[in-house]
Order: sequence, then C-alpha cells, then structure tokens
Amino acid sequence: MIIRDYQPNDEVGWLRCRILAFLNTSYFDHVLNKKERYENPAIELVAEVDGQIVGLIDVEYEEKERTVCSRGEGVGGMIWHIAVHPDYSRKKIGQQLLYAAESKAKKIGLNRLEAWTRDDLWVQDWYKKMNFHIVDSYYHIYFEGDEMNHRIQSDIPQLYLINAFAHYVGNDIDQLKTTYKRIHQCVCFEKYF
Repeated sequence: MIIRDYQPNDEVGWLRCRILAFLNTSYFDHVLNKKERYENPAIELVAEVDGQIVGLIDVEYEEKERTVCSRGEGVGGMIWHIAVHPDYSRKKIGQQLLYAAESKAKKIGLNRLEAWTRDDLWVQDWYKKMNFHIVDSYYHIYFEGDEMNHRIQSDIPQLYLINAFAHYVGNDIDQLKTTYKRIHQCVCFEKYF
C-alpha cells in the first residue's frame, strides 16, 4: 500500500471508496457524485493498493484562525472526509492516513485537527483511540412523511415537502426522540499537536 497526494484522475476511485465506506454508518445517505473542492488549502491524501483507492482523507486548513474550524485557538484543519474501503478495513489504513495528514499539517504550521462525526460508536471510539477528544455536539434531525405534518410546511402553492433535514442545538432532545424516528448526535472531536 502507498499513501500519496490525491490527483484529479483519482476522483472515481475516491467516490467509490467513500460511498462504500459510508454505507454502514449513519451517513449512509450522504452520497456525493463528485469530490468536493475547498475554498481554502487542503491536505488530500489517498491510500492505494494495486491501482485501487482503498482509503482517503481530506483536511481543509486555515491560514487565518477560525476560517475553517469551528473552535480552538491557533490555525487548524478540518477533517471533512476520512474513509477506508470496507474490503480493506482493520488494516490500520485510516490510522496511517491520519498520521500522514498530521505530519503534513505540522509542517504547514497547524496546531490541531477538528472532525465532526455522528453517533456511530465505533467511529467515535476510533477518534478517541487516535487521541481526539469530544469538545462539542448538537443533533441532526430528519423529518419524513407524517413527521412533517403541521411542523414544516411550504407557503408555495402546490409544493409539497416530502423530507427535511435540520440542526437542533437545544436541550430537550429526549422529547424530540419520542416524536421523530431519525435523530443523530453530531459530535465534534479535536486533537492538538
């Protein structure tokens, strides 16, 4: 396996790897059909085995404090994507990608990384194992079908809302959990170097 910088011709392999890696997570329906491009500089790495992309990490980083990251002091980087193809899981590919990104981040002068993820405990446990700490959280709520009735409506004639996605930063989550089927805690992890 080699870890190298992402190249534009890696896009299809990058997309396939990310989609397959996210299928068994609470982000299963966050499907991309093209790789994101970032406003700020980014560390974009892939892991390759026999010409196939089997892992990836994208870290958009700040040149000025708090222009990418949501918290912390100094200049940091936001991990937007980290994924390992499921056929290559449990081979420490994610760890090697993270360490390679951290090495580049330190050379650039970053002092920390930030990552947001949902409530998949195995993902959260991985971040903790990699010495990240939970520093914040809020909730993602999906409204579907009857859950939308009398709560979320359109004022445009003949436009009918089918699904909605919202952020909830309040404190009464237990009440919401009794009403809505799909609620995910979105957790912020942070690691200082």
